[in-house]
Amino acid sequence: MSGPALLASLRTLFRDRYGRPPEVAAYAPGRVEVLGNHTDYNEGWVLSAAIDLGTYFVCRRRDDGACRLLAGDVLEEAAFDAAAPAPSQTHAWSNYVKGVLAGLAADAPAPHGFDAAFLGNVPLGAGLSSSAALEMSAGLALAALYGRAVEPLRLARIGQAAEHRFAGVKCGLLDQLTSLHGRDGMLVETDFRTFAVTHAPLGPEACLLLCNTHARHALVDGEYNRRRAACEEAARHFARALPHPVRALRDVTPAEWESHRAGLPEETARRAAHPIGENARVREGARLLAQGDAAGFGRLMYASHESSRTLFENSCAELDAVVEASRRVPGVYGARLSGGGFGGSAVVLVHPRDAATAAAALAAAYGHRFGRPCETRVLAPSGGARLL
Repeated sequence: MSGPALLASLRTLFRDRYGRPPEVAAYAPGRVEVLGNHTDYNEGWVLSAAIDLGTYFVCRRRDDGACRLLAGDVLEEAAFDAAAPAPSQTHAWSNYVKGVLAGLAADAPAPHGFDAAFLGNVPLGAGLSSSAALEMSAGLALAALYGRAVEPLRLARIGQAAEHRFAGVKCGLLDQLTSLHGRDGMLVETDFRTFAVTHAPLGPEACLLLCNTHARHALVDGEYNRRRAACEEAARHFARALPHPVRALRDVTPAEWESHRAGLPEETARRAAHPIGENARVREGARLLAQGDAAGFGRLMYASHESSRTLFENSCAELDAVVEASRRVPGVYGARLSGGGFGGSAVVLVHPRDAATAAAALAAAYGHRFGRPCETRVLAPSGGARLL
């Protein structure tokens, strides 16, 4: 369903359920991570893009403190008190909005409750951060409903806290910041130490092809959190071992990892090598994009996936199959897993003239291996979250 059709459908759902039209509407896109895997919480760099898939959130104030939240896709409703939002076991999808409400209330208590509903077209479990799209659309809408101005970085942090405290995923700020700072035709380059955001044109010789494997993608199972803990352990080790300050793995070069890894458990050392190498690849990738070198950028994507597969071990057989098959497809520059990993989607960099044939070839190769084709679609780097 297209964006305008989604919004029209959501407004109808809201009016049918609550008897009145919504007062506020907001939209936020999902995101695709193009280069820079698990570097955000290591204070490094990432190249990403907001995409042309997202979530709409509409709401209306109530005269009491009650909140009613309708999930438009499953037509389930969660009810809670605006003054005391708490994580839910029965309606886990509501936790992202409850977490955002709690974050806004930390600045000033919510003066009243609301009726709200949301609906989106970001595929769930595809590694495109449907959760951040919901958080940022809810944050923009609820802030407007309460008459508050919230700076983008503050709103991103509120979304991150919702993930940490209400959903149980120790994510960085990549998803939220990309959703907020997307721009048509551009990649978002973020420095996760300073949170400076710039934009880099993808260029006319390349486009992004998503291959959704539908392999189970559940970061709340704990693998994501264990990888983050390993990175933090390694950063403490290098802070003791190196003669200069180390606040995060961003401060460690590949050469320093090689010369000072002794004393780290082997698995922890391998985990640390991944974001350290990724930071170097992102910096080189930004340089290649500026030169219009799509082929060189694609080679970095392949190197990134191999690092994910062998060092960070956050890939899976389905993602590996897509990346390996892409090496044999004309017009493809590079491919890698996107997002936290452990399932979900691969992103493929391909010349636009070859996108359709590449999509068909990858779907067929995947189907031959696993008995069903993967879902493919071209993703357009798009504008960021906004009030409507």
